[in-house]
Amino acid sequence: MSADHVLALRAYEGKPINVGAFTSTNQGQSEIACRAVGPIKTPDGEPFSEFIRKALIDELKMANVYSQASNITLTGNLDAIDFSSASGSWDMTLTVKSSNGKSMTVTENYSYKSSWYGETACNQTAQALMPAIQDLVGKLISSKEFETLVSL
Repeated sequence: MSADHVLALRAYEGKPINVGAFTSTNQGQSEIACRAVGPIKTPDGEPFSEFIRKALIDELKMANVYSQASNITLTGNLDAIDFSSASGSWDMTLTVKSSNGKSMTVTENYSYKSSWYGETACNQTAQALMPAIQDLVGKLISSKEFETLVSL
């Protein structure tokens, strides 16, 4: 969670937001192979789309704007997620749809320091997953388009 994200979301106090299901173009994808070292996966082994959904819910809860009883429900599709452990980047594209009929797409290219040594590079890739998702969620909620998603 990010203090900046929570502050941005507090603009929606009194306008509760619900979060429905998040899917993925690669349905159920919960890991990506990293060289010959092993897979990069979410901490609990859930699909990447569900991990992103939970990250959004956590931000909404911290800002006190999350409600399962809301008239506005956001759903999402993780269009793409991949990384390059050689160049040190996570690439993600997320499309979010609102129950009001509006939608938007956000893309994150998160750079981090990598290594040519496989074990080190894959470890750094795994450590960069959470901040990359935090930046993706931040782009979503700080976008001017986000307001159209949560308006009746």
